[in-house]
Amino acid sequence: MNTPDPKADLHSYLQSARDALLWKLDGLSEYAVRRPMTPTGTNLLGLVKHVATVELGYLGDIFGRPSGEPLPWVAEGAEANADMWAAPDESREQIVALYRRAWAHADATIDALPLEAVGRVPWWPESKAEVTLHHAVVRVIADTHRHAGHADILRELTDGAVGVTEGNPSLPPGDPDWWKDHRDRLERVAREADRTA
Repeated sequence: MNTPDPKADLHSYLQSARDALLWKLDGLSEYAVRRPMTPTGTNLLGLVKHVATVELGYLGDIFGRPSGEPLPWVAEGAEANADMWAAPDESREQIVALYRRAWAHADATIDALPLEAVGRVPWWPESKAEVTLHHAVVRVIADTHRHAGHADILRELTDGAVGVTEGNPSLPPGDPDWWKDHRDRLERVAREADRTA
């Protein structure tokens, strides 16, 4: 058993979500990474832009450690939801680079401050605005994993690629015929359950 290291544990879970999210962009066209796949417009590159913004806010700004990164999509008067999609002049490379800089900035905050350090979230209600670094890191981990899950589904719908990272499908083994049979079986079960409800 290793000696407990809470910061290392938190960082490991955060980094695994970061890596999984970025892997979902690999090998896709510009259209595919920007394509809105849900009625609310959820798209792969927008998810990356959003989590970069989240890390810079929760693991930088609220602890008095601004990154200096220009984020016009969250500035006063910005279009609603502008952090969830990439504008035509925002390239994939720019957004991925922003995300990697957000990682470095967030990691520096985690390294520099104790987990008990208190920050203030100005966009939260005043009664809940003070949070510890531990709370903020857990919140960012949860948000990043949530969005990595969204990206997992979007990528599977795009080209069938699944898994946590390349080479780690995190699914039971099965060839395409097995998965088709499995899905067809679940469809039959769902229809049967609907008829008996």
